[in-house]
Amino acid sequence: MTDKIFEPVQLGDLTLSNRVVMSPLTRNRAEHDGDVPHALNAKYYEQRASAGLIITEATQISPEGKGYAFTPGIYSEEQVQGWKLVTDAVHRRGGRIALQLWHVGRISHTSLQPGGQKPVAPSPIAAKARTYDGEGFVPTSEPRALETDEIPRLLGDYRLAAENAKKAGFDAIELHGANGYLIDQFLRDGSNKRTDKYGGSIENRTRLLKEVLEVLNSVWDAKKVGVRFGPYSEANDVQDSDPVALFTRAYQVAEEAGLGFIEIIEGQTGGERDAPEDGLAELRKHFTGLYIANNGFTRELAISHVADGKADLVSFGKPYIANPDLVERLKKDAPLNTPDSDTFYGGGAKGYTDYPTLEEVDA
Repeated sequence: MTDKIFEPVQLGDLTLSNRVVMSPLTRNRAEHDGDVPHALNAKYYEQRASAGLIITEATQISPEGKGYAFTPGIYSEEQVQGWKLVTDAVHRRGGRIALQLWHVGRISHTSLQPGGQKPVAPSPIAAKARTYDGEGFVPTSEPRALETDEIPRLLGDYRLAAENAKKAGFDAIELHGANGYLIDQFLRDGSNKRTDKYGGSIENRTRLLKEVLEVLNSVWDAKKVGVRFGPYSEANDVQDSDPVALFTRAYQVAEEAGLGFIEIIEGQTGGERDAPEDGLAELRKHFTGLYIANNGFTRELAISHVADGKADLVSFGKPYIANPDLVERLKKDAPLNTPDSDTFYGGGAKGYTDYPTLEEVDA
């Protein structure tokens, strides 16, 4: 009998061949000039096309949305053509791929911003966090607060990114609403001290999320739109006084928007699976689309989570760095390659496209 995680599932009118998802993984390997994806990136994603769904590395919606050196964008024609190389390669292998839309907000450095300007955020509060400037990890810069009358411009940036994702041939899109980036900064009362209609109450702090999803749905079929949340994650220095109440409303916003999926970091980003099971289950009652569970899954845990209905799909991060044929390895309960953390960020093919498949190991 086949474990349910290896069975197909529907995402809108898309059939995903299995329920193993490649989660978004920042690898800092876009062309240094113009943040453009290129042939090596296409090879990397093509190698991993047996995933039921690939969710790309986070991709900035505008020059202002950039927070790390050598990360790809989706706002220029060159970037669209670069991503077209990627989607064509994945589709040739029968895969499905979604683009993750990213605005880092305050998790940036003036050296990465247009004209050396301050990064933007809901409020002028610096994060106790670090970012990669191309040479090493540096403290993030103090941000300035987005003016209320700038929000339409920001929504326009999300619209352009969604339109460009369609032009580039993606099957779906995911809004990055986690890990202490812009959307998450607006959600949390620790980073959002605004006194306009985007601050204060939970209803106000979820307003930007709601408006961005409306924009994305005006370009895409809502069933091919998803959002990533980390209700219990404090990555990049975000805190909230009542995360359960906040994310109850955030899940409801996703439900009201008719989204096809949510991807949930079940615990600390890249860390402990310390989110309370009952809390995750309670939150999930507020969303009826596909639920993708993420964070620290072993083979056994992933299989049981899907079998028990705790998740519809499971997304894997680090295992996908080192195992392009992860689905095959999980099916066969084969040993996994170990990822080399020295090559996670930046560089070339080493530690990126040179991990062997089972077939290559056997040969």
